[in-house]
Amino acid sequence: MELFYGNGVCTLNIPSTNLQGVIRPALDLPAESGEALICRALDGCDAIIREFRPGERVVVVTSDITRYTGSEIYLPLLVERLTAAGIRQQDIEILIALGIHRKQTEHEHKKILGPLFGQVRVTDHDCDDPGELAFIGRTGNGIDIELNRRVVEADRVILTSTIGFHYFAGFGGGRKSVLPGVASRRACMASHFAVLNPSEGSGKNPLATTGNLDGNPVHQAMEEACALVEPDFILNTVLSPDKRIMAAFAGHWRDAHLAGCRYYAERFTCPLREKADLVVVSCGGSPKDINLIQAHKSMEYASHALKDGGVMVLLAECRDGYGNATFSDWFKHRDLAEFEAALRRHYEINGQTAYSTLQKAQRFRILLVSSLPPEEVETMSMIPAKGLDEAMGKAAEMLPEDYKAYVIPEGGTVLPILV
Repeated sequence: MELFYGNGVCTLNIPSTNLQGVIRPALDLPAESGEALICRALDGCDAIIREFRPGERVVVVTSDITRYTGSEIYLPLLVERLTAAGIRQQDIEILIALGIHRKQTEHEHKKILGPLFGQVRVTDHDCDDPGELAFIGRTGNGIDIELNRRVVEADRVILTSTIGFHYFAGFGGGRKSVLPGVASRRACMASHFAVLNPSEGSGKNPLATTGNLDGNPVHQAMEEACALVEPDFILNTVLSPDKRIMAAFAGHWRDAHLAGCRYYAERFTCPLREKADLVVVSCGGSPKDINLIQAHKSMEYASHALKDGGVMVLLAECRDGYGNATFSDWFKHRDLAEFEAALRRHYEINGQTAYSTLQKAQRFRILLVSSLPPEEVETMSMIPAKGLDEAMGKAAEMLPEDYKAYVIPEGGTVLPILV
């Protein structure tokens, strides 16, 4: 069996007697092309677009390179609709929702915009530039929402992204394009702090978890921020594991997003009768394994299929390292209680991901196949391996002879659920 790793593949050899199953979403892909699906979704927004007036400034928010969305397909189709309604190209701006991520290169802008590159202005959001931020309001739990001025001052705002699982916001897409997408670093940190229970030492809020929106405090903060913007509409895709557009949802920012989340959950959860001793998981290759912060999603979802004390082999190239310079600094805390206390004193989104990583590294035995230096992998309480064969050899030494294993070829897209 071949598993993606970066832009290449690794071959997995595992005895059939040990293989309990391959965890994949059960998908019935549509016959329509991605373009046709996008056009049909946008048809439902024609009445809204007809209200746009020549001379109005339109900001289209879209995701960065760390999460492929099909933007090179849908952005040109969206802009075509806008210009047909009388909006001039010079009045349209694509704003990359970086959140707290790094700025994009010109090559990455080209990949995001596709044939639209060079025709429409594209700008990267900067969460740390006070001159580019404007206060727009406060959430019910007291978070000051400062957003990119282009969004606040635009006549029209359209959010575009893709819907998938998120390990503590429930799902990506929709409202997440606003917070954290185009918010200040301070607002991002404050909203994500809700992942922790209110009282010291009580750990993570159990409602702030993968695939759950009901009562999820992080989701609620994101929704409140989005309501302050009141976007004209959203366009969100759902992608197959091989990155084809398999569905598109457009319309009211809340309703269309919820419809997309329901669609995604129905198709990308996998019921299991029992957990396994070993899980071998690939993030699905680049860009899903571009850095460790992105790869953590696959680690999180795959952990739902693994027994406590079991072994996980994670394929994640991490060509961009951790994904944030401060991520590795958090691993000076090796005790989880000490780690949580430090996180409460000085919350960082990347610290939360590091905390979640360490939780799993202590609960399971995780073998990481990556380009990260071995000593850095060990600092995170994981076991480094140069390749998949080496990782499987080390795993075999930790497991009983009659171990049972699951293989997850696209760990970033499927959520195992014990039934």
